[in-house]
Amino acid sequence: MKRRNFLKHIKTSSIYGITLPYFETFNSSLKDLKKITILHTNDVHSHIDPFPKNDPINPNGGGVIARSNLINSIKKDNPNTLVLDAGDVFQGTPYFNFFGGEIELKLMSKMGYNASTLGNHEFDNGIEKLAKVLKNANFPFLNANYTLKNTPLEDKIKSYEIFDLNGIKIGVFGLGIDLEGLVEKKLYKGIEYIDPVDISNDISYDLKLNKKCDLVICLSHLGFSYSKDSNLMCDLILAKKTRNIDLIIGGHTHTFLEKPVRVKNIDNKDVIINQVGCFGINLGKIDFYFSNENKKNDSESIKI
Repeated sequence: MKRRNFLKHIKTSSIYGITLPYFETFNSSLKDLKKITILHTNDVHSHIDPFPKNDPINPNGGGVIARSNLINSIKKDNPNTLVLDAGDVFQGTPYFNFFGGEIELKLMSKMGYNASTLGNHEFDNGIEKLAKVLKNANFPFLNANYTLKNTPLEDKIKSYEIFDLNGIKIGVFGLGIDLEGLVEKKLYKGIEYIDPVDISNDISYDLKLNKKCDLVICLSHLGFSYSKDSNLMCDLILAKKTRNIDLIIGGHTHTFLEKPVRVKNIDNKDVIINQVGCFGINLGKIDFYFSNENKKNDSESIKI
């Protein structure tokens, strides 16, 4: 099969409100291409309800009903859509305190999420309770850089998942932040953090070259970036030190990027990085257009 390559162009915009108006971004030749839509969230933190109408920053913002309606509307326009999350599904409202994550995962399942990665707050009730509550998710949680052998999560977390949408193969893998200092050690006993760079290079090579994926996506809960003096691993560093990753969907730092960032990887090829803030207020949307020769993308952030 002939490898599909990116056309070097990306266009971004912000859409406000819960409906997405139609607009034509590219020329009519795209009608002959296969369109794949990636929708994504991060750091929703158990925000089930919308913000109150008198909230000074996000009046009526967010909420699973508005997000669900928006996802359904986009899927109706393009059935070849993946819905992904970059971690910290849990913790932040009484829904988590009372139900321990069950409500969040059941609602994500109903909204049609396809995969999520583990954030540090997924461990707030401990590894055993996390393993039990994951039965409420009908989608996989992905993590490649935690050692999970001989823990309750050993058979419940996958390193990666491959999706086939209209003949386009999409490989998705997950990365988590170092839990030391963020989570009490007793809550993640038996789990060790592995540096993400080597793991990412191994998995992305396997997905792109062996599994013949046309698109490789990393769901990262490492954080977008930190201070210049910090040597903490983050999405910007990961992109620069790896190869074969096309898109990094990030979380943890609650960073709202008005438009995705492009970073050159170790082979001087573009990696797209995006993160859409927190609390389910925004929904990221990236469209990829594929043919036998190339692929093209445009993206936007939709305020719910």
